[in-house]
Amino acid sequence: MDRRRDIQEFLTSRRARLTPEQAGLARSGDTRRVAGLRREEVATLAGVSVDYYARLERGQLAGASNSVLEAVSRALQLDEAERQHLFDLARNVERKPSCRLRRKSAPSGPRQAVMSILAGMTGLPAYVRTPKMEILAANELCQALYGGALDESRLPLNLARYLFLDPHSRGFFLDWEAIADDLVGALRIVAGRDPRDRALSDLIGELSTRSDEFVARWARQNVRLHRTTRKRLQNRVVGAIELTGNALELPGDDLVLIAYTADPGSPAEDQLQLLASWAASHSPTMVDPDPAKPSSGTDLPDPRHTPFPF
Repeated sequence: MDRRRDIQEFLTSRRARLTPEQAGLARSGDTRRVAGLRREEVATLAGVSVDYYARLERGQLAGASNSVLEAVSRALQLDEAERQHLFDLARNVERKPSCRLRRKSAPSGPRQAVMSILAGMTGLPAYVRTPKMEILAANELCQALYGGALDESRLPLNLARYLFLDPHSRGFFLDWEAIADDLVGALRIVAGRDPRDRALSDLIGELSTRSDEFVARWARQNVRLHRTTRKRLQNRVVGAIELTGNALELPGDDLVLIAYTADPGSPAEDQLQLLASWAASHSPTMVDPDPAKPSSGTDLPDPRHTPFPF
């Protein structure tokens, strides 16, 4: 990843989306040649010289003070995620071109205490993933929710690869476009924090060569903090279900616990209870029915027999 180019494209894109009226500036009568604000207007709003801001926008963030970064954030009206991303970009500017990407050791899996917490969440679908969207473990109800995609034999599963490279993801995530926007924005945040992570660089490179949908979103430079979001999912047992995904960070493990909740009294609450009953009766410890035996027509479909949910 080209750090200076990322900085340039991020600041340019944030400047382009902001009109003089939104920034509280009077629009002059001349024809504007750029979308959004001019560099000199951002410099004025931030209280820095035009030359200095131009250097920042060329990717020369090394040495920029926190007060300058705060001033630029205010001038560009950055939200919390964008402000954090700007500070991450500034902290990780490579002063030496010879800096190499480093390869982190692959996670061996969540520690036993985390697995116990995951297993104990019997009423909530939940999984544990890395910041790079690598799902390492999922509880029984989450495996049922995802229709077999998160069975232990298929883990780890990278959500970004599944979303952009597996066509079944479009049938599972009913709001696929919004999910894709949020996921790419979350990956942008991670890339800003750790630009020398080779595995992350390889993932972005792979998606960039194999998915036009990913390329288009990556080019927008949008960033997201992945905390809480509404999701509509299509499950083969209970049909369309709307849940809230809650992200709980486990800083000591460098992992994120995702738990899905249903609104009290909602149809989704009843659907989760039905799915939990189904999952309990179709646990791996139970003997599967004879596949040659004719179906009564009343049996619920078994999503473990399909490779991915759709």
